Amino acid sequence: MIDVILPVLDERLALPWVLERMPPGFRPIVVDNGSTDGSAELAAGLGATVVSEPQRGFGAACNAGLLGASAEIVCFMDADASLDPRDLSRVAELLTADQADLVLGARRPVSRGAWPVHARAANALLAAGLRRRTGRRLTDLGPMRAARRAALVDLGLRDRRFGYPLEMVLRASEAGWRIAELPVPYHPRAGRSKVTGTVRGTLRTARDMAQVMA
Repeated sequence: MIDVILPVLDERLALPWVLERMPPGFRPIVVDNGSTDGSAELAAGLGATVVSEPQRGFGAACNAGLLGASAEIVCFMDADASLDPRDLSRVAELLTADQADLVLGARRPVSRGAWPVHARAANALLAAGLRRRTGRRLTDLGPMRAARRAALVDLGLRDRRFGYPLEMVLRASEAGWRIAELPVPYHPRAGRSKVTGTVRGTLRTARDMAQVMA
């Protein structure tokens, strides 16, 4: 069994599609981060394990999911239907085959509207800084990713906002982890993104990640 951590804030529109496409052997853990649209109740009704995390923040939700997981391998992915859960098998396979310690799903947009220009530009800048800092040939911060749960807990990630994914890669690199990238299709999300949907949201995310990088 592999646990899949799904941070959720008002994703009722996307959750049915995401949960029904979860591969066999992958258990969804929906971390509700203060939804007001009934996302938690819907997820529970669809058979997902639901964890409530009242502290707002992407990192806070991811950390709560990690602490609530029990499988040897955990995956993370956005629950907005921009990523297909069926790609989780390919991402996790590199861990089960002991070919990597952290696998990042590098986004490959399937259409022009899947990844707004301002968000893609911000990601490119952050990825370039990450390459300089770590020496790793990485192109994306990869919202779909997989790692071993116990090792991830031992990294002691502290960021509770949008810097969490970046801190994970930085600390994993410092610890000498084998980090791999695997291309995954990136689709237009269901509903409006809290992160990439607006320039303001993208700037806020970039600010959080810049603080982690510093």
